[in-house]
Amino acid sequence: MVNTLGAFGALFTATFIFLTGNGLLNTLLSTRMAAEGYSTSTTGMVLSCYFTGLLTGSFVSHRLIQRVGHIRAFTVFAATTTAAALLHGLYLSPWFWGVLRFLCGVTTFGLFMVIESWLNECTESRYRGRVFSIYMTLTYLGIGIGQQLLNVGGVQGQTLFIIAGIIFALCLVPVSATEGAHPSLPETKPYPFISIFRRSPLGMLGCMAAGLTNSAFYAMTPVVCTGIGLSLRQLSWIMSITVFSGLAAQWTVGTLSDRFDRTVVISVIATAIAAVSGFMFVIGKTSFGGMAVGMGLFGTLMFAVYPVSVARAHDIFGGKDAVAVSAGLLFAYSIGACASPILASGVMTLLDTPFGLFAFWCLINGTFAVITLYLRKREKVETVAVEDQVAFAPMKSTSPVVMSLDPRNNPEIDSQRPR
Repeated sequence: MVNTLGAFGALFTATFIFLTGNGLLNTLLSTRMAAEGYSTSTTGMVLSCYFTGLLTGSFVSHRLIQRVGHIRAFTVFAATTTAAALLHGLYLSPWFWGVLRFLCGVTTFGLFMVIESWLNECTESRYRGRVFSIYMTLTYLGIGIGQQLLNVGGVQGQTLFIIAGIIFALCLVPVSATEGAHPSLPETKPYPFISIFRRSPLGMLGCMAAGLTNSAFYAMTPVVCTGIGLSLRQLSWIMSITVFSGLAAQWTVGTLSDRFDRTVVISVIATAIAAVSGFMFVIGKTSFGGMAVGMGLFGTLMFAVYPVSVARAHDIFGGKDAVAVSAGLLFAYSIGACASPILASGVMTLLDTPFGLFAFWCLINGTFAVITLYLRKREKVETVAVEDQVAFAPMKSTSPVVMSLDPRNNPEIDSQRPR
């Protein structure tokens, strides 16, 4: 195992560096637009371009990787992301930033695909679960730590954009210096979207609800914090606390998800998110401490929806077509993520308060909770005994390739969580 982790040292380092820069840049852009006085709706439309780019990248990134190989493709994606990060700081325009956000989405997806396919190809079956867990942990850590870099320079200057560009450039070093073969991308045969929905509607709707919730958090939470007068340091801590709370809760959520009916777990989580969001909206104004506590609880719940929903779908389909089904679930997540910033900003504008974001979260997750209960009551959801459920695995939406790395897709692995 030590040798395996050593072999992946370069990839793990590149992952951490890349996601640290990504976490910084995504929050910086939302904060900068709010500080410049752009309307909430304009901010939402610009930032939604990033998630549209991620969705587009799922269709085009693999072609470059297959054509030039993993190392060269990683260099292209990282260099383009670096240039885009620096260009954000040179000229502020909603249209210009929208194009750059879309470009960053495409290249970010490409980077995820390179890293994940490399890990997947070179990981032995007996170590797959542990490598997968380390990768997921580094994903959350990088994003969370990136929020703290907001305190290094002023939001309205170019310093933070330069720092983000430097970080993206540094992620090139460990991969470019690696002496490794070019792994092949795992083949993913298409699986009808409608067929997935018919067999696992809760899995599909849960992933879409997660996309609607999570992307609004990254895009619009800085707008809320700026709107209620929090300082930049306080904003960075709100973002970090939310992300780290989600990371810390993964083991507990996984344990509960493995021991109880997942349809019940999903409905409870969605209801809790709606309750916390509704409470924060009703309060309307809160101190930094109250905001930190509320968002910490929210993060604990928010980051659980996607992995539990994916696990629910795996319960239905089992190992058959698991990668293709997971790709369909990720597509559902991406659809929600693309629409989320626009819809959330629309609710915030309609209610004329930054806390309209919490009303949006309450509406989305409350509706999902009701649908979950309705489907269970009407017995339209395929029943799966608790003892037949697959093991929970921490998940974060990246690329379909990570589904191949998911230890649940390999029946020979006995590293599943004991019940």
